[in-house]
Amino acid sequence: MSGENYPLSRRRFLRTLTLGACTLPFARAAANVGADFGLHPDTPGAKLASLPVAVPASMGSPFHSAAIGTPHLALTFDDGPHGKLTPKLLDLLGRRGVKSTFYVIGRNVEAYPDIARRIVAEGHEIANHTWTHPQLSRLSASRVADELRRTHDKVLEVTGVRMTNLRPPYGAFNDSVRRVAFERHGYDTIMWSVDPLDWKYRNSSRVTRELVKGAAPGAVLLCHDIHPSTIAAVPPTLDQLLGRGFRFVTVAELMAMDKSGRQDLNLRPPGPKPGALPS
Repeated sequence: MSGENYPLSRRRFLRTLTLGACTLPFARAAANVGADFGLHPDTPGAKLASLPVAVPASMGSPFHSAAIGTPHLALTFDDGPHGKLTPKLLDLLGRRGVKSTFYVIGRNVEAYPDIARRIVAEGHEIANHTWTHPQLSRLSASRVADELRRTHDKVLEVTGVRMTNLRPPYGAFNDSVRRVAFERHGYDTIMWSVDPLDWKYRNSSRVTRELVKGAAPGAVLLCHDIHPSTIAAVPPTLDQLLGRGFRFVTVAELMAMDKSGRQDLNLRPPGPKPGALPS
């Protein structure tokens, strides 16, 4: 190489290094977008999360509904326990002999331990919905672990129950979240197949209509026991579905009935955006 050409080549070399350094963060960002999956269509980043992600072989696919031939379905309630509304809900369920699954927030269990104990004592399933209701897919693995551990430990302390599954707030999860949940606690990741948008439309008639319309064998119905309008929708919803021959079971029981091999590909319905629900 001649001395005349060397400075030009050296500048090109340095320019290449600079461009490479600038490109690396964008490449990492693209990889993170591809790693995110399980987001609702209206969750930030959901429309970008289209790249396939390998799911660890030891974990089942996220559970949305069961492939069964019997009229069983699961009614679930997120974000409680609520100091006044959850006891009313438990009264309504008890009068109809209906069992449900409650996805509880850890700090609410800490605030209302007697209600958490009542949930368990009356035969309902209690499951993890994190400590503070964050969007888990935006947290580091250590923070995800802390959110799950604190709620897991508090529920175990208060009720003696070792929970077996997780519903991520806002339906937002990624491979890292699922790995932490499964490897630390053996949790399955639970979604849903029917969302009446009770968090958005505080109208009991609409909630009942959407739940009844969406009900099907193996369905998982999503509700929140922190809204008076949802509690008001429960009696007509249960009465109509029981009248049509449906039978209510917990999520764990519905999973045990599933014949799909956990290859559920149901479309995920829209859900609440981060910040839409009171913390």
